[in-house]
Amino acid sequence: MKAVPFRARPASRRAATTPAARRARRLRWRLTALFALTSAVGLIGLAAFALHSDDVATRHQTDNNLKLQAAEAMTGLDYDEGGHLDIRGMLDFTETDCPPLTVFSAHAGDLKVVHTPHRPCVRARMTDVRAIAALAVRRGDTAVTNAHAENGHPLRLVAVPFTGPDGDTTGGAIVTAADTADDQKSHRELTLLLAAGCAVLLSLSAVAGHLISGRAIRPALNALQQQEAFLADAAHDLRTPATSLRLLAETAMRDDTSRTAALERTVRLATRMGDLIDGLLTRARLTAGVATLAREPLRLDQLVEAVVDETPTDGHRITVDTEPVVVDADPDLLRRAVTNLFANALTHGHAAGRPAAIALGVSSAGVLTIDDAGPGIPPDLADSLFDRFHSGSGSTGLGLSIAAWVAQAHGGTLTATGSPLGGARFTLRLPTHSG
Repeated sequence: MKAVPFRARPASRRAATTPAARRARRLRWRLTALFALTSAVGLIGLAAFALHSDDVATRHQTDNNLKLQAAEAMTGLDYDEGGHLDIRGMLDFTETDCPPLTVFSAHAGDLKVVHTPHRPCVRARMTDVRAIAALAVRRGDTAVTNAHAENGHPLRLVAVPFTGPDGDTTGGAIVTAADTADDQKSHRELTLLLAAGCAVLLSLSAVAGHLISGRAIRPALNALQQQEAFLADAAHDLRTPATSLRLLAETAMRDDTSRTAALERTVRLATRMGDLIDGLLTRARLTAGVATLAREPLRLDQLVEAVVDETPTDGHRITVDTEPVVVDADPDLLRRAVTNLFANALTHGHAAGRPAAIALGVSSAGVLTIDDAGPGIPPDLADSLFDRFHSGSGSTGLGLSIAAWVAQAHGGTLTATGSPLGGARFTLRLPTHSG
């Protein structure tokens, strides 16, 4: 059977199935959505501002060009002695076909076409041209509007009024036009480009927000896992002493003759429970990173022998073969690890109804081996043997996980392989004392 080493798994994976962890994941997705929504509002706002600015700038440029063309044409207008409009000067020096220039004369509230381009590059509908010319004459100011050419293209029409022969009244208007199809096409392309850019940036923003929120809640997930590990380990270690305390109390209440002995055992058991609680708190502090191991030189062989002597064996065959060895370790935590490994062998190292055959060995290299003659390690548990809540035979699976954690905390290892006795062998390796 291959060795099964202890592998520490990320706290976020170990706590991923708890209700608190699921709430944390939902919070992470909410934070991601909020981050993406905020980014979307900002990006859409900037894109809308950019599109509006581009549209306004394009229209202003077109209008200014048309107004400049009309103003230049207006310098060629004159009146004869009879007060009739003379456009010969305009025709001599101004191109009136592109952009097309249409000249209207206003007389007695009526508009008369004085000039239309012969081959205009843009053919505006005459009704639209006359309408904007009338508006400019009526207002006495420049008029601008959108229209459509005869071929359906969008147009920009500008009408600029000019003064009459007396210099005070409005004598007519010059209307010029520009095809804005290319400008609108460029605007649509800019809209598509900005939309695609916003989509890409929004996706990147959502991914970044998800990663950032994951980093933000990771300490909370670790804290949840540590809290749950502490509660589970406390329940595991205190369940048996608490049951024993209850039995001793019931015995003392029923039998007066054994009351003194029961009380003495109760005191010893309460002292042990206090030590267990201190050890659990120490582990919780170590896991949280707020305390360090209380390392000291100790005899591993003597600790193992003491654990075997203090543990009720109930008729099981126990063999202990030790060599003197000193390791640097926390006495309480190491005792708990050895106790859990020995208890696991007593529980699972034999067939139902038959005594267990367990062999414990300690070598001078700081290696503890515990062999049993049980059914061995089930194949379906080989990869998760040292994970919390992964065990068999109705066990909580915490004893081995605590032992594996103690080994790792001391810079050692805990592995599981097949045993020469036919069952499982657990091997705990610890660094020896160098002094």
